[in-house]
Amino acid sequence: MVEHVVTPHAPDAIGPYSQALVVQGFIFCSGQVALEPGSGGKLQGGVDVAEQTRRVLDNLGAVLKAAGSSLHQVVKTTVYLTDMANFAAMNQVYAERFGDHRPARATVAVVGLPKGALVEIEAIAVR
Repeated sequence: MVEHVVTPHAPDAIGPYSQALVVQGFIFCSGQVALEPGSGGKLQGGVDVAEQTRRVLDNLGAVLKAAGSSLHQVVKTTVYLTDMANFAAMNQVYAERFGDHRPARATVAVVGLPKGALVEIEAIAVR
């Protein structure tokens, strides 16, 4: 059985995908960029990757909460950056939000992201 997760506290999907799916106790969160929930797809954070990372993790947190989980139950993330020079700033915010919890992670440099975002993060968590 597959459960679709939908919450107004995170941005609506901007394509043919779900905010997250729950399968056998695992939550598969689609990648989030720094879109403001309810804004119709407006990017928050401008050119500051730290501010965008905060919004991204807020969005992921909202999706996880709607699925019955939290950032502290994340087991794996993938971070996409348009410029690896932004790694340290993203990493500082990431470390603040996850605290002592250290999910497995990959960080990948990409040519571009939707809406001109600087960072996108996807996650897998448990309930």
